[in-house]
Amino acid sequence: MGQKILLDKIHIPGIKTYDVYRQNGGYAAVEKALKHMTPDEITEEVKTSGLKGRGGAGFPMGMKWSFIDKKSGKPRHLVCNADESEPGTFKDRYLMEHIPHLLVEGMIVSSYALGCNLSYIYIRGEYMWVYKILERAIKEAYAAGWLGKNIQGSGYDLDLHVHCGAGAYICGEETALIESLEGKRGNPRIKPPFPAISGLWQNPTVVNNVESISNVPWIVLNSGADYANIGHGKSTGTKLISASGHIKNPGVYEIELGLSVDEFMNSDQYLGGMMNDRPLKALVPGGSSVPILPAHLIYKTAANEDRLMTYESLSDGGFATGSMLGSGGFIVYNDTACIVRNTWNFSRFYHHESCGQCSPCREGTGWLEKVLWRIENGQGREEDIELLWSIQSKIEGNTICPLGDAAAWPVAAAIRHFRDEFEYHIRFPEKVKDRNHFTAEPFSQVQHLMHKQTL
Repeated sequence: MGQKILLDKIHIPGIKTYDVYRQNGGYAAVEKALKHMTPDEITEEVKTSGLKGRGGAGFPMGMKWSFIDKKSGKPRHLVCNADESEPGTFKDRYLMEHIPHLLVEGMIVSSYALGCNLSYIYIRGEYMWVYKILERAIKEAYAAGWLGKNIQGSGYDLDLHVHCGAGAYICGEETALIESLEGKRGNPRIKPPFPAISGLWQNPTVVNNVESISNVPWIVLNSGADYANIGHGKSTGTKLISASGHIKNPGVYEIELGLSVDEFMNSDQYLGGMMNDRPLKALVPGGSSVPILPAHLIYKTAANEDRLMTYESLSDGGFATGSMLGSGGFIVYNDTACIVRNTWNFSRFYHHESCGQCSPCREGTGWLEKVLWRIENGQGREEDIELLWSIQSKIEGNTICPLGDAAAWPVAAAIRHFRDEFEYHIRFPEKVKDRNHFTAEPFSQVQHLMHKQTL
């Protein structure tokens, strides 16, 4: 099943405890970093690794580290974004729940590389049981001398705290997270200034995702070059995928980037194919915020090449024929799934989670939800499809943070690829009033009805 970096030891009994984690090589990366490497050397190894941020945006992690202000003399901070709220994404929770010391070790090494003496893990409010697991792991790390003053006699000091959020999706955006961490309402900040210059308490700050930080110990123990040799092209290393939907084997998988979508979807080692062997209809490869891919675009790119599980291959052709790897929330739909209902459900989420700071997002997400509800409930009008297209186009690119884009992209892709399904809802309202209509009438029959009406 390929190289394992993050999940290699996760099934060892008791690995969430300090003693078992330490017995299996835990905190060796901290020892190596503090005794044999300078902060700049660690940063260079992370740069060499090619590791992209695993939270969704895919920005090179080492480059992000290099932006932090080291000249002002202000204290620096590392904040781990554990506010995993993207629908369809649950891989960070899996890591923190089963091997919490890996994240703690990653935080120590990364904080040392950045010159931070006070760092935070910001975790979503719904993960209260995971919050307690992290608190216990941090307490164990303090007791063993891996946190606090003069860590292992190295002269390096670090305090690490877990901060529990209030369950707001918007706090997954780094500046909203910082605002919340400061005790304020979680509204995104206008940038610049960027957090690397003025972040937590106006101090230089780096915000990284759980999965991103958890890769750092392996890179330090091995090398950035070794990490870069795993994966495919610019998509180096491994990636955690949260797989759900109409598949035989849902769960969290660690894959080498470059694995073909076909193998990931259909191999018994991974998803095992479609549940009940029904036809594949569509796929959301990177969480609810990325464009949906219809079946005919899932296995082949615009250039008729095999679609790979990489940042580049999944986005091949732009949003017309591609999508994004995003956070790795891999949601699969069979032919009984209703795309209109699914899109309405996503829009309802984004309307609810909008902070309301930007008019296009505050008003636009509400109208997307309202119009989609109307179509899904058999009250749609012929002009509603163009209205949806107009609304999403006025949201995209016109908001302070990416939540507006996240709300617009799924709607645009659903209309682009499944317009006939929207038309079906509008032209046959008597059929869509039954919310199970697509279970009884697969999409192939919908296409047949639309074809008959056209004739």
